[in-house]
Amino acid sequence: MRKPVILITGAGGEIGHGLIEQLAAEGQSAIITIDLNPLDDMLRPKVMREFVGSILDKNLLNRILSEYEVDMIFHLAALLSTRGEFAPLAAHQVNVEGTLNMLDFAQSQGESHGRPVVFLYPSSIAAYGLPSLEIKEKAGRVKEHEWTLPTTMYGCNKLYCEHLGRYYNLHYKQLAAEKLSGKVDFRSIRFPGLISAVTVPSGGTSDYAPEMIHAAAQGQAYACFVRPDTRIPFMAMPDAVNALLKLARADRSQLTKTVYNITAFNPSADEIRDLVLQGFPGATITFEPDLKRQAIVDSWPADVDDSAARNEWGLDPKYNLETAFSEYLIPAIRARYKNANR
Repeated sequence: MRKPVILITGAGGEIGHGLIEQLAAEGQSAIITIDLNPLDDMLRPKVMREFVGSILDKNLLNRILSEYEVDMIFHLAALLSTRGEFAPLAAHQVNVEGTLNMLDFAQSQGESHGRPVVFLYPSSIAAYGLPSLEIKEKAGRVKEHEWTLPTTMYGCNKLYCEHLGRYYNLHYKQLAAEKLSGKVDFRSIRFPGLISAVTVPSGGTSDYAPEMIHAAAQGQAYACFVRPDTRIPFMAMPDAVNALLKLARADRSQLTKTVYNITAFNPSADEIRDLVLQGFPGATITFEPDLKRQAIVDSWPADVDDSAARNEWGLDPKYNLETAFSEYLIPAIRARYKNANR
């Protein structure tokens, strides 16, 4: 008999760390993971089984299909925005072909055990693309259907995969004799920039915020790659993990969308610098904008409208801008490097 489990891909990344910690603490479901690299020693005991491999490996996915009954998938594996611009074909392979493999895997699971597989997909504000700073300022809080004209390969990948998920959910093989759609219950969040105290930044174009804090905590000078007035939405990592779990557990009948905006605060880069300096008064943080990366961040909304998420499945971030830094980020990151230097 196959074992019922939750599957997490890209489990060793920033979101995966928090997700495994929380699911393991709840103790309600067994967890299996896929990642290109072995899990951290602290995470490994918290999962039933760890697969070191690629979501592009269909033999690996078929093996998991034969051994486990997957009820829920958190598909976190991705090649992030900055790296994606240097290697767009690799980004397409991982972000699109890998996601298509996982959607097909979920479809097979749903057909096998006769109930929908809940498929959680982290999308991104990179799915947006505003053509100028003037329009960005006038746009205000951007809704899910507005300005979806991404300028990066990562953003294109994410937007397309949102549509793939909707296709599997609502229209899969619509000309078949029997109804095959609905076996994948696809649910996606367009995440803002995420700031974690647990893992180091890993190649996201919004990582100037966490990079500031990690550099300051290590006593290293940091040159921020965007202008001081640059403004996009952000969220603390624990709130991002809670949002994924809330959406995963929401009653499907209450959901009107497959893709939801979420946010918690939207400071300027200069405001982030001020908060970091409050925590680390001796830090050296300067601004040396990289014009190419700046152009990407400028194409993202200054803020997003997340009213649908708040109304339909109870999005309610714990941390605002001040408490995210004073209660979560600065104390935890300071302790991280203090302990590492002992």
